[in-house]
Amino acid sequence: MSPSLPPLVQQLQRLIALPSISSGFAELDQSNRPVIDQLAEWLSALGFACEILEVPGTPGKYNLIATLGQGPDGLVLAGHTDTVPYDHGAWKSDPFMLTERGGEFFGLGVADMKGFFPLVLEAVKELKAKDLKAPVIVLATADEETSMEGARALLHAGKPKAKYAIVGEPTGMKPVRTHKGILMESVRIAGQSGHSSDPRYGKSALEAMHEAIAELIALRTELQKEHSDPAFNYPYPSLNLGYIHGGDNANRICACCELHYDLRPLPGMDIDALETRVRDRLKPVACKHGVALTVTRLCPPVAGMAAPADSALVRAAERLTGHAAEAASYTTEAGFFQSLGMEPIVLGPGDIAVAHQPDERLPLDRIQPTVDLLKNLIKEFCLRG
Repeated sequence: MSPSLPPLVQQLQRLIALPSISSGFAELDQSNRPVIDQLAEWLSALGFACEILEVPGTPGKYNLIATLGQGPDGLVLAGHTDTVPYDHGAWKSDPFMLTERGGEFFGLGVADMKGFFPLVLEAVKELKAKDLKAPVIVLATADEETSMEGARALLHAGKPKAKYAIVGEPTGMKPVRTHKGILMESVRIAGQSGHSSDPRYGKSALEAMHEAIAELIALRTELQKEHSDPAFNYPYPSLNLGYIHGGDNANRICACCELHYDLRPLPGMDIDALETRVRDRLKPVACKHGVALTVTRLCPPVAGMAAPADSALVRAAERLTGHAAEAASYTTEAGFFQSLGMEPIVLGPGDIAVAHQPDERLPLDRIQPTVDLLKNLIKEFCLRG
């Protein structure tokens, strides 16, 4: 172990203790710079050349590219440094304090996905640049849980350059080579307030939204009849109604109502066409109720991703884990790395079933097998001989 690198558990304790929540609500959003600085300090001590990049247009948000070795090929070990918000009072322990019980570690981000970085550090700590035939690149990004602006900034900058990328999202140590995309939008209806005793005094945005929701649910049913892929556990595109707010008092006609939804298209589905279809579906609602209805993106969409089944990295991961590559219904940054010319897989020790909820956890018996797996993949794609 490097004298400047704490033991793995202490690394994990430190990262969990550094809040780095990303949220679309400004009052909850936090900088990820402390996490980036800590990772850069540890990786620098291991001989990695570290580049910290501010994400344009998002103050306080940073990416880290840490490189050991040189060459045109290479293996990226990638993760995001942010977490989602947490439910106050719903955790059995402090979400910012790594806690062990029942053979598992608990803490905000321990599975999704700060817990991946100490395992990466453990896997690379003995590496020497002179022994590498291709570079090892540790990549840490910002705002994956909201806008994915960190990954977008890297794509815009055209770096890093490598042949393969492992994204350490929670997959239960089973390789994932394809996943769905995501489109998140706001539907805002502006009506007219008035006294509730007579509906003629106003135009209810809330009643119009009720009909708009019915149209979105009907559209979801249509999309699921038109598109399916048995590779996914949930083989259809999904549409989730995630947030709604409207009105201010029971005796006032609601003047404004806003809904946020997300749609998860299968790989190959045209996101622009989906957006057009949503807008066309909702236009008659606005006309019928005499209200203004606008649909806007909450953040830029992400298309579905599919890595080649015969990719050398996919085949190696299948061989080393003993699991055939799977499909995932969630979305990751892997598609951005694919756009940079890499062949990606998603592969990490956590479980998606415990992500984004109280008492997020990581089984202790996944730690060493993940370290060994990463070492073997590094050996196969980056080490000489």
